[in-house]
Amino acid sequence: MSDEIEIRLLTTVEEMTAMERVLQQIWGTSTPIVGVEIMRAVSHGGGYVAAAVAGTQMVGASFGFLARHRGEPALHSHVTGLLPGARQAGVGRAIKLHQRTWAHEHDLAWLTWTFDPLVRRNAWFNIEVLGARVEEYLVDFYGPIDDALNAGDETDRLLVAWPTSGEAVRERPPSSLAVEVPTPEDITALRRTDHHLAAEWRHEVRRALGGRLEHGWSVTGFSRDGAYLLEEGA
Repeated sequence: MSDEIEIRLLTTVEEMTAMERVLQQIWGTSTPIVGVEIMRAVSHGGGYVAAAVAGTQMVGASFGFLARHRGEPALHSHVTGLLPGARQAGVGRAIKLHQRTWAHEHDLAWLTWTFDPLVRRNAWFNIEVLGARVEEYLVDFYGPIDDALNAGDETDRLLVAWPTSGEAVRERPPSSLAVEVPTPEDITALRRTDHHLAAEWRHEVRRALGGRLEHGWSVTGFSRDGAYLLEEGA
């Protein structure tokens, strides 16, 4: 992208209306992902409503609300999305760093969010690039979602947490004894081409990853070939 990216907090109905449209475009749905009235209420109540802007064009958006994590105040990033042209330009990292700085400045100890454990690019970004910690496996967390990205699949999610102070890196590298849990190369495409195989992946990762997390294992990394690395009691 040729224009410099600015991450900007939104305050007006006009800006939030534009953000509503951008989120609908990203998720491929005519139904609002987050409505303007919710954005206004959360923003007024101290939450986070921001957009990534290149020149005059909004290319990404992020919405978060105040929460608690491990008994401490947190910002929960509910929705963050980028238009296709912005996904390889470092915009996602810029938004997350902006969120983390904003949360720290507002005396919030954690930034938390969820993501689909079958989406490799998000797992790599969250675990390896940002250094966020996988906290919990959530089974069919949102129930059915009828948009272009999630339709026809159960909405399993991983909850991750990122401390807003200190270095944002994992505490130690994974060992050679780590167990690998593989993921499909492109779950979004697989949902369209082979729904049954996509469902098999969902249930196998739920069993292998979610089951281990439930029994005290920890995610210590994500490999370049698309596998979660887990260690018992790490």
